[in-house]
This record gives sequence, C-alpha cells and structure tokens, in this order.
Amino acid sequence: MSAQIDLTFAALSDPTRRAMLQRLMQGPATVGSLASPFSMSMQAVSKHLRVLERAHLVRKDKSGRARVVALEAGTLREAEAW
Repeated sequence: MSAQIDLTFAALSDPTRRAMLQRLMQGPATVGSLASPFSMSMQAVSKHLRVLERAHLVRKDKSGRARVVALEAGTLREAEAW
C-alpha cells in the first residue's frame, strides 16, 4: 500500500491534476473537455492524465473516436482513510 499511497499523493500534489479530478467528480468527460479550461497543449494534458492513471485515480476508455476519462473514487477514499 505504501507505493500506491505515494503515487496517489504525488498525483494530487499538482493543482492542474486536482482541478481535473474535481471536474471528474461531476461525471466522466472527454479528454478535450478536460483540456479546455487550461492553456496548455494536448500533450501536456495527456501527461497529466497519465500521472492520474498510474496512480489509479482515473481510467480512460475509448467511446467511438473519443477518449472518455472517469474518476476512480476508490483510490481517493483509500488516501482519505490513510
């Protein structure tokens, strides 16, 4: 569990990633809609999402041509319990 909690808190340390998670609390979103509030490249957004995926905070699914990102709330609950 120690490695997982380290990944979780490292992912949560960035304000952009926290804002993405906060948006995902409302429900799944496409990568494009997650990127829209930020003035950064899609490559930078993808890097943030990879960090969140590695920490098991989000999952990405393909829906047609779109990539849909959803919150994995269980990991957040584990961090809160810790």
